[in-house]
Amino acid sequence: FTKLHSIETLININDWCDNPITMPSPRVAVASSFIACLLPSSWGFNNNLGLSPVRHYGHRDSRANTPLNLFANTEDVEAEQNDYNPSNTRRDFFASMAASTITTTTLVTTSSLPAHASDAKKSTSDAIITDKIFIEFKGLSPPSADGSPIVDRITIGLFGNDAPQPVSILKELVTKTGYKSKCKPLDTSRLLQKEQLEANKVYNSCLENEDTTGVNYDYSTVWRVIPDERIDVGAVSGKFVARENPNFQGDGGLAHDAPGVVSVRRGDDGGYGFTIFPGGSNKSSYLDEDNIVVGKVIDGMDVVAKLNSVPVVKSAGVNYMALSGGPKMKAAPSRGCRYGGSELYCNENKPLKKILLDKFGVL
Repeated sequence: FTKLHSIETLININDWCDNPITMPSPRVAVASSFIACLLPSSWGFNNNLGLSPVRHYGHRDSRANTPLNLFANTEDVEAEQNDYNPSNTRRDFFASMAASTITTTTLVTTSSLPAHASDAKKSTSDAIITDKIFIEFKGLSPPSADGSPIVDRITIGLFGNDAPQPVSILKELVTKTGYKSKCKPLDTSRLLQKEQLEANKVYNSCLENEDTTGVNYDYSTVWRVIPDERIDVGAVSGKFVARENPNFQGDGGLAHDAPGVVSVRRGDDGGYGFTIFPGGSNKSSYLDEDNIVVGKVIDGMDVVAKLNSVPVVKSAGVNYMALSGGPKMKAAPSRGCRYGGSELYCNENKPLKKILLDKFGVL
């Protein structure tokens, strides 16, 4: 209303209402008084669409018989007055608003669910193990009392029938010949000459071995541990960082429903590694959406418990990587975490000690 900035309007509003409001600031007082007056009231307007209320039931002596109608003519207002129901009060208004809000929220929530979110996942207990691989970790446990190293080994049963393509790639990654992958295109956008020369050297070395040497887990590491949620294994390094990532495809329909379930990230942005679900929490729904279950740990769950409890880099309980403009969670390890890298908080949840994949193979 154009006249709500004046003190006179404030006085008029207070005259119309049963509970006038007095505020130190005229502008705040006008707004507060008008809102307090409008909420419990029904307004009618004259046939010239004037801004003064015709009737108003907020005041004892001038109760309105019509609900809010800004564009009604005189005949419409009189017709509504005859049909007025006293039960159409403030309580009914808020009840109808609440009902419409719940309906809208339900529709939006239902329509925004991913297509596969509602699909029922099968239990891994019903999946058939077609192949077995083993992995031994170095640096996880200190030496025994006599100085001999402790072997931390896990055996993974693979579900080749449910996830044939990811399983075949994972089996190649634990062999000496490795998984054949092309070199990434050379990035020539580096500003520093030293960095560009290093990139050129890595690229040329990759081309020399592209057809003869495949990618495997030699000198790869455990690169992320989120306790009770995920253990990310298999961050390749050295000569393998210049290779294209494998593109894991398919969805066997299996869920992360038990401790020790092993999965790979769907697509080509997850690197060469895999994820072990340690259990102990119900935060596995996003893994069901993003990852493909390929197997489960059938021997060595004590080693999984050790991995789950290793100390990690933890800046705070706040996800600073997301606050700084990055993603909520990294999909794969990145070389941007080197000293002087541009990625902030990229080492979050990285083990404080280096844990290598020392030995591996197909059983």
